[in-house]
Amino acid sequence: MGGHPAYLQTVLDCERPRELAEFYRQLLGLVYRAGDEPPTDGSVDDADWLVLTHPDGTRGLAFQQVGRLERTTWPEHTVPQQLHVDYVVDDVEELERHKDEALRLGAELRLDRTDDDEEPLYVLADPAGHPFCIFVG
Repeated sequence: MGGHPAYLQTVLDCERPRELAEFYRQLLGLVYRAGDEPPTDGSVDDADWLVLTHPDGTRGLAFQQVGRLERTTWPEHTVPQQLHVDYVVDDVEELERHKDEALRLGAELRLDRTDDDEEPLYVLADPAGHPFCIFVG
């Protein structure tokens, strides 16, 4: 590999891994790693660790089940955000489309900064409460 560790993926703690994986799969166009797909035989989905990849197989996000996750209160600082993920789009029209899709999938709008001419953005929280930004880059 070389002299430095190689980045593999970002792992999000969550109470319901399949629900959060589905949110990001649909929002970002990712696919399940082989073997992590939802069961199709009617069995109970008890996955406690799931991985999503890009269509070329490059790892993207993983989801790890925890018993309890305290949601960030950001932009208030009672419970800090600790981590957020940035996503970039080409233009304001695409920004609006992806924000609407995120909301449809269960995200919560935390900050609207689309009036910033230099870097319009939205901060949203996924269904587990993890904040993420979508901005025009």
